[in-house]
Amino acid sequence: MTSLPIITAPNSDSLPLMAQDPGAVVRRLPRWLKRPLPQPGMAFTSDVIADLRLETVCESAKCPNRTECWSTKTATFMIGGNVCTRPCGFCSVPKGKTEELEMDEPERVAEAAARLGLKYVVITSVTRDDLPDGGAEHWYQTVVAVRQRTGAQIEVLTPDFRGNRAAVTRVIESRPDVFNHNTETVPRLYHRVRRNADYQRTLDLLQQVKQEAPEMPTKSGLMLGLGETLEELYEVLADLRRVGCDMLTLGQYLQPSPEHLPVERFLPPEEFDEIGEQAKKLGFSMVASGPFVRSSYHAGEMAAQLV
Repeated sequence: MTSLPIITAPNSDSLPLMAQDPGAVVRRLPRWLKRPLPQPGMAFTSDVIADLRLETVCESAKCPNRTECWSTKTATFMIGGNVCTRPCGFCSVPKGKTEELEMDEPERVAEAAARLGLKYVVITSVTRDDLPDGGAEHWYQTVVAVRQRTGAQIEVLTPDFRGNRAAVTRVIESRPDVFNHNTETVPRLYHRVRRNADYQRTLDLLQQVKQEAPEMPTKSGLMLGLGETLEELYEVLADLRRVGCDMLTLGQYLQPSPEHLPVERFLPPEEFDEIGEQAKKLGFSMVASGPFVRSSYHAGEMAAQLV
């Protein structure tokens, strides 16, 4: 297999990246990974989220696109609390002991979507392996509440529910406009990137959605730069197409803190373009591929193009 070589950062146009230990060589972010400073309009989104006591993946996962999205009154809501039951090596969402679900959270999410004037709402959640249904009923209630309050289109970005098919069915019954579940990386890296997850379980979930709701678009995404090879990546994309996955997002993994997995490689934009073109040739209806692409980044525009 052809390994993806490590790319060192370009000279003075780069930004510092935290080293793994005090004696390590400090790596730098390539110039194409610079983001703008906070923009006017962020305060409105921040105030709505704070007032309604909501969580967003934008903050919890330290998304590099938060400045842009919040400035345009867009956010990805994260339900089920702010503590995840899985210790994934790439994710900055807190891990540990979870709290009880807040029964009024669905209505608060719906109110936030209304205040922000959202026509396309993306909802995700922490993984709740502590709940018998993984939080599926809470998912159902949230999707229904948002639709009744706003009439907006809704994309769900769910965990794998530990392979609980009844839980997946319950979310399908809420009739989201897009069902998203991320693959995140190649099977070889699951043990260090997606601990307690299972590659086949991910494929099975996406296939189940297509079997139970053939007309419902399915979507998945991967982070690149964790040490995958091109051969491994294309094998995953082929697997996703075999289970009927319609939409694909490919983005650069960025280390959220020194305690998280290091970046093995920064892929240049032109390589993302090339991989994206190859993905389209495999049959994906919509592909977003680029350093800053994330699962919910410009999700509404991507779904609109699919329609």
